[in-house]
Amino acid sequence: MTDDHLPHLDLELFDRPSADKLASVPTVAHPPRILLLYGSNRERSFSRLLTFEAARLLQAMGAETRIFNPSGLPQVDDAPDSHPKVQELRELVLWSEGQVWCSPERHGAMTGVFKSQIDWIPLSMGAVRPSQGKTLALMQVSGGSQSFNALNQMRVLGRWMRMFTIPNQSSVAKVFLEFDDAGRMKPSAYYDRVVDVMEELVKFTLLLRGQADYLVDRYSERKESAEQLSKRVNQSSI
Repeated sequence: MTDDHLPHLDLELFDRPSADKLASVPTVAHPPRILLLYGSNRERSFSRLLTFEAARLLQAMGAETRIFNPSGLPQVDDAPDSHPKVQELRELVLWSEGQVWCSPERHGAMTGVFKSQIDWIPLSMGAVRPSQGKTLALMQVSGGSQSFNALNQMRVLGRWMRMFTIPNQSSVAKVFLEFDDAGRMKPSAYYDRVVDVMEELVKFTLLLRGQADYLVDRYSERKESAEQLSKRVNQSSI
């Protein structure tokens, strides 16, 4: 292939992916770090109970988990970024390697409580993209028949946040029937699916560990960065 075969391509910034580039990954000693977010502040919140159940499974699989409590988190633009709950959320996002998002479905969509958490996570913080390259598992709970509306919305959000959303997902219908008085999930096909989802999340997190920077490295962004650098150099020389 000659250089003029792709005349619009910047060959200096073009990358030819190879298995060798994916193989040279440093060993990471700590357990997979998983942040779990849920979408209701109710006293008996089933999205919270399902999140706790998922955290127990993740811990049994060797992961380290942290759960963010959204109570007290202000609406976006209703408080400064320095708000303690905002800072807590952003620090947890930076700490995590993977995440679990769990929202009830309310009026055919994810809840405002859940969406506010994602809205407080910026696409970039200086040179850092807090959520980029992290793995993501999705769950939703419904009071009625099984639905996937919140799941579908969260899947779009995950792509927007530049995360690797695993294929499997959990949707628990008539969720009030699936938990006992102690807040533990009863044995069922729904429970087995949650196990499947958490298992898949840990596997993908381990598989992608140390690979994220290379996997999300984009030609268009390398090109833009090079152009911006050139512009700055040219301006400084005027």
